[in-house]
Amino acid sequence: MTTIEGFRNSISAAEPPGGMGPALQALWWLRKGEWGKAHEVCQGHEGDKDCDWVHAHLHREEGDLSNAGYWYRHAGKPVATCSLQEEWEQVTMALLR
Repeated sequence: MTTIEGFRNSISAAEPPGGMGPALQALWWLRKGEWGKAHEVCQGHEGDKDCDWVHAHLHREEGDLSNAGYWYRHAGKPVATCSLQEEWEQVTMALLR
C-alpha cells in the first residue's frame, strides 16, 4: 500500500497490514480509535525518529503539549501548528513514501 487512500481503507481490518513499519502501525491504530495501542507501539520503538514523530502527534492529540514538544525534539521535527487531522495526514503521507 503506497497511497493514503489505501491506508485509510485498511482501517476496516482487525489488524494492520503485514509489512507495515511501527510508525505506520501506530498511525493505523490511532485512526482506528485505539490511542493506547498506538502509544504502546511508539513506546516500544523509542529512538526511531519516525516513531518519535508519531509519538509527538499522539501527545499533541492527547493535549499534553509539553510531552509532545519533547518528542518533536527527539524526532527532529518542528512542533505542528496545523489541525490534528492535517498533521495525521502529513505524517502518514511522509511515511508512506
